[in-house]
Amino acid sequence: MMQPYHGHGPRTWKGRPWRRSRASYVRLGLLLIFSAILIVFGHHRSRWNAPHVGDPFPPSVTGRADPFDGDSLWVGDEEVRLKGIDAPEWKQECGRAGVSWKCGVAARDELARAIGGNEVTCRISERDVYGRLLGNCVANGRDLNAHMVSTGMAVAYGAFDSEQQAARSSRAGIWAGDFDNPRDWRAGNVADEAR
Repeated sequence: MMQPYHGHGPRTWKGRPWRRSRASYVRLGLLLIFSAILIVFGHHRSRWNAPHVGDPFPPSVTGRADPFDGDSLWVGDEEVRLKGIDAPEWKQECGRAGVSWKCGVAARDELARAIGGNEVTCRISERDVYGRLLGNCVANGRDLNAHMVSTGMAVAYGAFDSEQQAARSSRAGIWAGDFDNPRDWRAGNVADEAR
């Protein structure tokens, strides 16, 4: 039974002084050290420490890929934009037979399917105005840039014209209905979609 505390002497629980164990201080110390390491080293070359246009860029990047829309993905800690294509934005919707569908989400999903959990290698040619790496990417021998245009989930933007013509002729992806060119959609929508 817990003894009542009357304000005299150290506070007790079951007759013993109420104090922290040495192990709890060690855990707290380790947590603080780990937190300090994350703060100091965690933001170096991370997704939150964006590079600038003039920063140097590697000739290629390889690693696990995490697409966040139909023409942009993380390869390791590097943000890469697929060169020569423009996919619908994440929030963009398109029309098909009078019905609206989330073509931006579908474009991202198609890029994820094309990657299929394989390692991605991107040949980098430059940085864009936002500091992202621009490149041509391959997963398991598949050219991801060309794939996105040929499946109709992106439009050609300076390259891949024959793939776009084939997708348009077969009414694949966004070509099966009405859509705003992603560049035009960005111009008419919120500023955070400009990237």
